Amino acid sequence: MRKKHREKRTFEGDLIYNRPEYTRFINYLMQRGQKATAEKNFYKAMEIIKQKTKKDPMEVFDAALKNVAPIVEVKSRRIGGANYQVPQEVKPDRQLTLACRWIIQAVRSRRGKPTYEKLAEEIIAASNNEGAAVKKKLDTHRIAEANRAFAHFSW
Repeated sequence: MRKKHREKRTFEGDLIYNRPEYTRFINYLMQRGQKATAEKNFYKAMEIIKQKTKKDPMEVFDAALKNVAPIVEVKSRRIGGANYQVPQEVKPDRQLTLACRWIIQAVRSRRGKPTYEKLAEEIIAASNNEGAAVKKKLDTHRIAEANRAFAHFSW
């Protein structure tokens, strides 16, 4: 007998901007249960974005998430003894998860500055369609395009 599907979690809005996506981003940013540190880094990064771009940091952050979120990805399917990389559309919830993960990965791969500065730089770069996180998205799309011949294996 199959297990029940897990219920979708609902997230409350964050402290300052009252947006559930920001709460999720802070949770992804958090390491070793230090949520207060993650929140400080996020809000300092938003202040830096506000100073550098002279725009609303919420708009810049939302543009960055939109630019980094993938539309298609590949999933491995085993068919007749061979593994195929089958391109599939990405659901909106997973788009947010991957975008957050890739931005944070890009931030952690940089060296030499405090996390909030690196985070602000990566978000600004992503909002301008630049940076390591956007490159990761383009690589994912390129792989999916290359494996388009196997799209008929998706179900």
